[in-house]
Amino acid sequence: GRVADDFRIRSFLPTLGRLTAAGCRVVVCSHLGRPEGRDESLITAPVAQALSAAAGVPVRSVREVAGPEAAAAAADLAPGEVLMLENLRFEPGETANDPQLAVQLAALAGFYVNDAFGSSHRAHASVVGVPALLPSAAGSLLSGEVRTLSRLLEPPDRPFVVVLGGAKVSDKLGVIRNLLARADTILVGGGMCFTFLAAAGHEVGRSLLEKDRVQDVKSLMDDAGGRIVIPSDVVVAGSPDDSSGRSVPVASMPPDAMGLDIGPRTAAQFSEVVAGAGTLFWNGPMGVFEKEPFAAGTRAVAEAAAACKGFTVTGGGDTAAALAGTGGLSERIDFMSTGGGASLEFLEGRKLPGIQALEQAAARAGGPDGGRR
Repeated sequence: GRVADDFRIRSFLPTLGRLTAAGCRVVVCSHLGRPEGRDESLITAPVAQALSAAAGVPVRSVREVAGPEAAAAAADLAPGEVLMLENLRFEPGETANDPQLAVQLAALAGFYVNDAFGSSHRAHASVVGVPALLPSAAGSLLSGEVRTLSRLLEPPDRPFVVVLGGAKVSDKLGVIRNLLARADTILVGGGMCFTFLAAAGHEVGRSLLEKDRVQDVKSLMDDAGGRIVIPSDVVVAGSPDDSSGRSVPVASMPPDAMGLDIGPRTAAQFSEVVAGAGTLFWNGPMGVFEKEPFAAGTRAVAEAAAACKGFTVTGGGDTAAALAGTGGLSERIDFMSTGGGASLEFLEGRKLPGIQALEQAAARAGGPDGGRR
C-alpha cells in the first residue's frame, strides 16, 4: 500500500506533462506485481496518489480495469485531467492478450501512447492489442530507452564493460552470448554467479543454483576466452536474515551456508574494471542489497559506476532501487533504463512485441510516426 521507489513514476512525467499541457484527457493503465486475480495489496490507488504528488496534478483512480465504472470515469474527464485504471493484471485477459479486453480498453480513448518500456517485451492486451485498434505513438520515455540502448549495440567506446547480477542466470544467457560479441569484459555477481561458480567446479553450499543451466554456463565460459569474470570471494551466512555474514574464498565455501554478496576482494576488482570503462552497462545487484550485511558489493559497484568517466547505463528496477539507496549516486549515471527484462531482451537482439506493435500501427497510418508527432 505504499510506493517505496517512484523511479518509474518520475520517468513517465515528461510524457504525462506533455499530454496534460496539450489539454488531453489522459487514462493511465499499468501493471503492478504478478497477481493471480484481484489482490488488494497490489491495487493502483497508492500509485495514483504518488503520481499525483509527483506530477502536481489530481489523478483519480477506479477499482476496475475495464467496465462501466472505468468507462464512466473516462467519459467524465475534463481536458488536462488524469484517470488511473486498476492493475491491468487483475484481468486474466491482460497476460493472455485477450482481444475482448483490448477492445474494452481501446473504447476508453481515441489515441494510444506506450511509455512503458519495461512492459514492452510482453505480448499483453494493453501492450499489443490496443495499438492494433487505435492510432498509436511511443512516449518520450520509451523513445529514449530505444535510442539509448541501441547505442550499446553499435561500436562502443572501449573498454565496454558489462556487469550482470540478480537472481537468475536463465534470464540472461541470451544477452550474455549476444554481448560477448561486443563486450571486453562481463562481470558476474548476484545470485546468478553461483551457477557460474558451479560451472567452474566450485562447491556453492546452499546458495542459489540453477542446476539445469550449469552445462550451458560452462559452454558460455569456454567460449568467452576469459572475458567472463566471476567472484574470487563471497559473503556467506546461514540465511538472508542472518546478520553474521563473513567473507570466504570461493574455494572454501561452507557446505551449510549460502552466498549472499560478492566479497571485498571481488568488489575491489570489479570496481577497478567498472571505473575504467569507456562504456558501461549494469543490470542487477551484486547481492541481497536490501540487507545491510550484504549490501557492500552492490554499493562498491555503484560508487565505481558513478566515478566512471565513460558512458554509463543501468537497467532494471532492482538496480535502480540499489542506486536510490546510495546517497545520490544515481544522478551521476548517464541513463537509467526502466526496463529489466525488456532491456536484456532488447540487448539480446530480440524484437520487443510492444515496439513491433507501434511500428505496425505507424505502417497502417502511412508513415514512420503514423503521421503524428
